[in-house]
Amino acid sequence: MAATIRDIRDRTGLSLATISKYLNGGNVLPRNRKLIEEAIEELHYEVNELARGLVTNRTKTIGVLVYDIQCIFVGNMLHYLGQALHEKGYGMLICDSCNDAEIEAKNLQFLLSRKVDGILVFAVSLDGTFLEAAKKSEVPVVLLDRAFRNKEFDCIEIDNRTAMLRAANKLIRRGHRRIALVASDIEYTGMERMKGFEDALEDAGITVPEAYLVSGRHSFELGYQGVKKLLKLPEPPTAVILSNYDTTLGGIMAVNEAGISCPGDISIIGFDDLLMSKVIRPKLWIISQPMEEMSKRAVELLLKRITHEEEGSPLRISFSAVIREGDSIRKL
Repeated sequence: MAATIRDIRDRTGLSLATISKYLNGGNVLPRNRKLIEEAIEELHYEVNELARGLVTNRTKTIGVLVYDIQCIFVGNMLHYLGQALHEKGYGMLICDSCNDAEIEAKNLQFLLSRKVDGILVFAVSLDGTFLEAAKKSEVPVVLLDRAFRNKEFDCIEIDNRTAMLRAANKLIRRGHRRIALVASDIEYTGMERMKGFEDALEDAGITVPEAYLVSGRHSFELGYQGVKKLLKLPEPPTAVILSNYDTTLGGIMAVNEAGISCPGDISIIGFDDLLMSKVIRPKLWIISQPMEEMSKRAVELLLKRITHEEEGSPLRISFSAVIREGDSIRKL
């Protein structure tokens, strides 16, 4: 038979009120805390989170909405989010929106029905209207990686526009003028990165053909097909920037299949310093996001909203991306 709070009382001699206070996160005397923790370990006592949730109105569970769980960037972020939440005694309930705004809205309702304490969102939608239900339920929300055009929520992101501007300038300073970009014109991150690319070209007085701007939804297929098209142009670019991890993977595959050399025939800057960038040769120049720091900050902010330690207007916190040098750029 599972141990109960009364078994802890009998083992420690403490009152049920003191033990209950400890189990619900309250402060008790150090001596009493030690007695309770020793009894919990000896008795193999397990907290009934459902029962505790009825008392505290908290489930110690955080909902996480992701736009595509197959995305390697998302997977790495979930790893760091899970670590940060575990350290604070929280679990997470993950819902995959499959890059579908309708599924995303249904997933939100599912999480709210499960009485999650807060929600972390990697959004599909550019419109934040679907999160109004969370606001009405007074469930805090923190966005990750992507912001909305029309609604203000707490948001943790990188400065996408500046990151891409700096990457394009790396190529421009090395003599490149025929520079292509493969980026999303559907997702917030891609559109911001495209703006940074255009800023850099405008500042340098460079005009590139429309065919050098390859757009779609961030994916392996976009990178693969996009780079194949670029390489078949009568005057192909001397350099290309691939604006997320999946497009980078697809673009590298296209270059390899074409049997051309990097950086001899084409220079490349990729995105996200994950496994691929560590194993392929030549070593890629990579725009690297501080994923662990972003995840920790998102969890910290969400938990402060839950406990009302942080109140007031939504916060938008932008981290700087780092450009890691490699061997994939040729000087012209």
